[in-house]
Amino acid sequence: MTNTWDIDVSHSAIQFHVRHMVISKVHGRFAKWAGAIQLDPQDLTRSSVEVTIDAASIDTQVADRDTHLRSADFLDVAKYPQLTFRSRRIERAGDGYRVSGELELHGVKREVVLDAEFTGTGKDPWGNERAGFAAKTSLDRREFGLVWNAALEAGGVLVGEKVEITIELEAVKKVAGATQAA
Repeated sequence: MTNTWDIDVSHSAIQFHVRHMVISKVHGRFAKWAGAIQLDPQDLTRSSVEVTIDAASIDTQVADRDTHLRSADFLDVAKYPQLTFRSRRIERAGDGYRVSGELELHGVKREVVLDAEFTGTGKDPWGNERAGFAAKTSLDRREFGLVWNAALEAGGVLVGEKVEITIELEAVKKVAGATQAA
């Protein structure tokens, strides 16, 4: 039987990194997002997850770069204000899981597969039941219409095509009428 677990974004993170000038990586995160998990603790393969991300909340700690990433060259947040992920199936994969789902990014919907790990459950000091998850994937940004780039004189391009994504989730079991704290 599944129960709704709200993702606690104050104890969770969606982060990414992309090659810059072939020689290093730029790291960033999304600061505003929300989601819920329909969790079957007896059989995680019967669970599901849905997340909505505020595209304008992209943060690489460099204001000019973030402004460029929000522009029509990349995320085009004026036209595509949200990214969404909805799982379609969860399968066992060794000690972990493969979460397949539909990612909508920049107006393009594609299936992506997350390599996921269930990190456990526990009670917090306020009596709420919490669950932890970690996941990672990579995608080719060009498949989502994010094709802007600049050639470098020495060869290669300014921005890599492969985007590595890491996710850490902490979720709180939803209980009717209960309030949840820190």
